[in-house]
Amino acid sequence: MSSVSQFVASVNPTASADVGVRARLREIDESTRLPVLLFVGAALFWLLGGTFFALIASIKLHHPDFLGETEWLTFGIVRTVHLNTVIYGWASNAGIAVALWLMARLCRTKLHHGGILMVAMVFWNVGVLAGCLGIMAGDGLSIEWLEFPPYATPLLFLAYALTGVWCIITFRFRQSEHTYVSQWFLLAAFFWFPWIYSVAQIMLVIEPARGTIQALVNWWFAHNVLGLWFTPIGLAAAYYFIPKVLGKPIHSYYLSILGFWSLALFYNWAGVHHLIGGPVPAWVISAGTVASVMMVIPVIVTAINHHMTVVGSFAQVWRSPTLRFVVFGAMSYTLVSLQGSSMSLRTLNLHTHFTHYTVAHAHLGMYGFFTMIMFGSFYYILPRLLQKEWPSSMLISVHFWTASLGIILYFVGLSIGGLIQGMQMNNPDIPFLEVVANTIPYLVSRSVAGIIILVGHLAFTVSVVWMILKPRSPQETSPTLFRSPEAMPLRPST
Repeated sequence: MSSVSQFVASVNPTASADVGVRARLREIDESTRLPVLLFVGAALFWLLGGTFFALIASIKLHHPDFLGETEWLTFGIVRTVHLNTVIYGWASNAGIAVALWLMARLCRTKLHHGGILMVAMVFWNVGVLAGCLGIMAGDGLSIEWLEFPPYATPLLFLAYALTGVWCIITFRFRQSEHTYVSQWFLLAAFFWFPWIYSVAQIMLVIEPARGTIQALVNWWFAHNVLGLWFTPIGLAAAYYFIPKVLGKPIHSYYLSILGFWSLALFYNWAGVHHLIGGPVPAWVISAGTVASVMMVIPVIVTAINHHMTVVGSFAQVWRSPTLRFVVFGAMSYTLVSLQGSSMSLRTLNLHTHFTHYTVAHAHLGMYGFFTMIMFGSFYYILPRLLQKEWPSSMLISVHFWTASLGIILYFVGLSIGGLIQGMQMNNPDIPFLEVVANTIPYLVSRSVAGIIILVGHLAFTVSVVWMILKPRSPQETSPTLFRSPEAMPLRPST
């Protein structure tokens, strides 16, 4: 014990315990600093790259000749690169960064041999880069969400093995007395991803299955990447940051148990409802539809848990950058999941299948839910890793409003356009080219939303770089908030 701690202990034993806890948390943060920051940096790189490719692809939908002279900037390549940079570049790097920090914090255990995690980060991102360059060179596969050429896959497997094992080892040597809700979701995610990714690679790339089995496996994988990889990490972060920042426990531990196990039971069946009307056994489609409807259980349970935790603290949610993003993401999770259950019903699927409505649904899940929660997590984690506060609340505000308004415009515009598109395609009296022409205004709104979102991403990147480069100031004694109320004291132990 340091001389300062000894003096504090002689005056106030309770304060000494608080000092000890804070010192322990600082040690844990120091052990995770470099690996987490490297994953965050890589995530930001792919976020900007993926956003630029997304904007190009979006513009091409209503102006097909845009950048049409360059072979590797054609729509098929640009859209595929965008999808993979977001899924494997931005989202996976961000999710791993948050998961590593959360696991170390919740286990009260330092992250040992962090250099191995940094090696894993390099392998993962070299694999993503090789995959994207391979797609641009024409080596990509025609399997959605698995378009990376085969030579990129071993790098991803090696990197993930190192990362996943380190997360499990950290949990194995935990110093905390309890296992928290967030840890259940994190451990599940780190077990589920290698399972779904390896099965998909074997059955679709290495030894391809025959016939319609390929379509079943493809949708099983694509749906479960979001539901069994990104969703558990996003929910783990929400279950941690909402009660942590508010300073009160989650509403119901037992509802958390029900939400976790019902998600594990039902979600992995749900993806096949995207094949309604396809040449697959009817019982498989029916099983997927039932599982999709049963997903209402974990969704409602989780929504109740989050909402009841926040009740009475809405003013604090509005002041905290972390809570603004995380609560927005939690609300989006409820909406997109209920929407997904409704889309599995044949009466609605008849009008939404093969339309922009499905695209809007996917983006609300990947951006409105997961990405917004990752942003909120970074606004909490980075000040603790760097021992600095965010330099500008204005940039944070710009980021929040552009990201939230951008995804709302994107979702509403494409949802309305998709419903109109679906109803008109089902009308034999309307020529197909007329249907295409009628969707153009909604595709333009998509591009406008993309520009707004890009502004937010640039604001976030500037905030992170500014924060890293600015010198540490001893005068920083309170967190960066949108407003600093008198009744909101800083809790150094967090």
